[in-house]
Amino acid sequence: MDAVFFDMDGLLVDSERVWLEIETAVMARLGAAWTPEHQAHLVGGSMERTVGYMLAVSGAAVPPATVRDWMVSGMVERLTAGVPVMPGAAELLDAVRAAGVPVGLVTSSLREIADAVLKSVGRERFDVVVTADDVTRTKPDPEPYLTAASLLGAEPVRCVVLEDSPSGVAAATAAGCAVVAVPSLLPIEPAPGRLVVPSLTSVTLPDLHALLPTHP
Repeated sequence: MDAVFFDMDGLLVDSERVWLEIETAVMARLGAAWTPEHQAHLVGGSMERTVGYMLAVSGAAVPPATVRDWMVSGMVERLTAGVPVMPGAAELLDAVRAAGVPVGLVTSSLREIADAVLKSVGRERFDVVVTADDVTRTKPDPEPYLTAASLLGAEPVRCVVLEDSPSGVAAATAAGCAVVAVPSLLPIEPAPGRLVVPSLTSVTLPDLHALLPTHP
């Protein structure tokens, strides 16, 4: 196993509820309502997609840059105060590191938001961090995972990705990585090279190895 890559929102940390809170507050400023159903459309997506969708839903004549600033400042303020780690995530992360396998964090969130999360989770626990600021195309494009693998000198086919969203799973699969999926707001179907579980608490290091091809 060359590397293991963790998604951030909804997989490593329980931040989807924070996103919902901030999105709801921003939409109120735009004069419109926001629901979990709206949020489900954006799981695993980029900030640009989120801002565009919110402006389309609200019909507000507010510059996208302004809405983006509201979102980023709100998320950073809330996440800097601390965010819970998802069940089993810290234990699996520590087990992978103890085995000497490089670990990366790969997220569609902006670096400012990732940095806020890493203040409580620990930046030192990751050998590489890839955010939306580091790529041209975010998930579901494979670029984020291909970038992370390249930075570590890893072969994607020898890497395992941990994801919670269909777009993240699509990105990892397109990159050639094996996937452990822990569905959050949207369902994810089992597939070859993919393990779907309700929680990371049931996932072990041997489970990750078992997903890899038997021949390099």
